[in-house]
Amino acid sequence: MTLYKRGRIWWSDFMRNGIRHQTSTRTTDRRIAERIEMKLKNDAALRLFQIIDFDPDITFEMIAAQFAQTKPALYTLDRLKHLLPFFGPMRIPEITRNRVNDYRALRKRQKPNLKDSTLNKDVGVLRHVLYWAEDEKLIPSNPMARIPMARVRRMARPVMSVDDEEKLLAVAPPHLRRVIIAALDTGMRRGELFSQQWEHVDLTRAVLTVSKSKTPEGEGREIPLTQRLADILLALPEKEGLVFTYHGAAVLDLKTSWNATQRRAGLARHYRFHDLRHCFASRLMEAGVIADVRKAVMGHETRGVHEGYIHVELPVKRQAIAKLEAWVAREKANLQSMP
Repeated sequence: MTLYKRGRIWWSDFMRNGIRHQTSTRTTDRRIAERIEMKLKNDAALRLFQIIDFDPDITFEMIAAQFAQTKPALYTLDRLKHLLPFFGPMRIPEITRNRVNDYRALRKRQKPNLKDSTLNKDVGVLRHVLYWAEDEKLIPSNPMARIPMARVRRMARPVMSVDDEEKLLAVAPPHLRRVIIAALDTGMRRGELFSQQWEHVDLTRAVLTVSKSKTPEGEGREIPLTQRLADILLALPEKEGLVFTYHGAAVLDLKTSWNATQRRAGLARHYRFHDLRHCFASRLMEAGVIADVRKAVMGHETRGVHEGYIHVELPVKRQAIAKLEAWVAREKANLQSMP
């Protein structure tokens, strides 16, 4: 069997007639994964002899329409808005490496400052949708399976200072202020914050359980609350449905209010919202919290044989958050003592 693991999920990877078939079995059970792989190999053999018929005229926009019905992440839908105008009318055999290069060049002309890392994300979503189409037997194979990504130089990520944090919070609207504090004090991703349910918040124990995450390790993890975040959540009148809302409705995007708040704060540098997660990690490190505990609190994907067995108990996480609060308090005291 050509099975291997990504995280806790088994993946199948085999060759048929020179074509590589790489597919997630979407299961953590080895026996079930073996049965799924057997079916995948049988289906590949049938397609090789054209026993399974595929629509030769199916276009990317037709596939994307069906994919959208699976309720993918908002991030994926956002990337599709850029992909569809270019790739939408194309039949699947027309989506080649050269067309991807044309797409990259077009986007660069439209927005000269666009980073290669952003375009890599677009291509990653294109490949993901086509893998889904292959799994659903809409296409015989994914033409983007071996598409190379542009090499991206590592950039230093900005870490928000306590001074910038206070300037930002002073001018942020109430709904955004709550989200900023939650991101800084929990390290949760934007999608995790917007999906957080009240039923998974225990104010008595001052802990929340992440309702929905992009990684298996992230979902269901417990994060102790800082005192200021606990006070904010306790003061909210509604304790049902989504935790972070705007006038009672789900927050779908905060780019406009986030950028406007930074302008009002007069910050010397621009931060992405995701930089708040990096700031949380950096502050934990500055506070002396070891890497394994930081990973457990943040829900990082585990890599390597032994890391999958790491389990950090809640009391250790509480100690980490206490160290974080103490570090921030010292930074604020130092800030106030400056002439």
